[in-house]
Amino acid sequence: MDFDWTMALGSFLVAVIVGLTGMGGGALMTPMLVTFFGVSPLAAVSSDLVAAAVMKPVGSAVHYRQGTINMRLVAWLCAGSVPAAFSGVLLAKALGHGGRVEDVIGIAMGVALMIAAAGLVLRGRLARRRSGGTPEGDGATAPEITVRPVPTVLVGVVGGLVVGITSVGSGSLIIVALLALYPALKANQLVGTDLLQAVPLVFAAAIGHLLFGDFRMEVTAALLAGSIPGVYLGSKVSSRAPAGLIRRFLVVVLVASSLKMFGMEPVPLAWTLLAFLGAAGTAWLALRLRDARKRDTLPSPVESPVGAGRPGGQGTSGPTMAA
Repeated sequence: MDFDWTMALGSFLVAVIVGLTGMGGGALMTPMLVTFFGVSPLAAVSSDLVAAAVMKPVGSAVHYRQGTINMRLVAWLCAGSVPAAFSGVLLAKALGHGGRVEDVIGIAMGVALMIAAAGLVLRGRLARRRSGGTPEGDGATAPEITVRPVPTVLVGVVGGLVVGITSVGSGSLIIVALLALYPALKANQLVGTDLLQAVPLVFAAAIGHLLFGDFRMEVTAALLAGSIPGVYLGSKVSSRAPAGLIRRFLVVVLVASSLKMFGMEPVPLAWTLLAFLGAAGTAWLALRLRDARKRDTLPSPVESPVGAGRPGGQGTSGPTMAA
């Protein structure tokens, strides 16, 4: 069995992003295997999920020690995601064999990647709106939230089904849905909660793919060699990482991977990405200008005209004392 160090390096870089943001595992790892290393979609999904079953506990253990995990959310998510993930594997198996199932999984991956990219953009806007137009904060105190069991279980069901079929979604889709349901959660708590709930989720999907998928030991070994140190490093620095910058990079990679899954050739893909970057840059600038105008139009604190300019702004007490 030949060990692929290039594949290990790629998995290390992806795993760093997973540890930093909780996203990008299947959404980046699986397309990387298909696009750059010629692994078939079904084999890429199977090998990635088996590697993720080892990688996810490493990152979640770091977050558990940091206290950035909401255990009640984890429990309700797993109630829906674990059985749905195994069912997703059976559904992928029922699609057939050979080229037909590979094509269907490839298209499903493309759709899931595009949804994940849109979700990341939405997450960035919601985070900025929540923080008043400033970058996501670091605060030390985790907020108290009221868990909503039914929608949380439904998020787990949908996420688990998508993960079982495509290996995409344990971070990219579920963490965005968590932010929509619980906007008061801090960024590092979202990452920690998502990483832990993904452990039983990917275990269920991995067992299904070991039994019914196309598991490749040589691919999984290379993924593990890079992903274990990568996710540990990313998780250690996650609370201080520039998540906004990583999110923008991740959106571009997700869109590129999605278009590749749809069968777009390299030259049209490059032009499409340039157009996407231009449109995204224009939209980002327009939103920043709009946010700046909103801040400028906010009423400023009214200063007392009598006490203006005096230390402490004592209002009418200044003249009274002077008299």
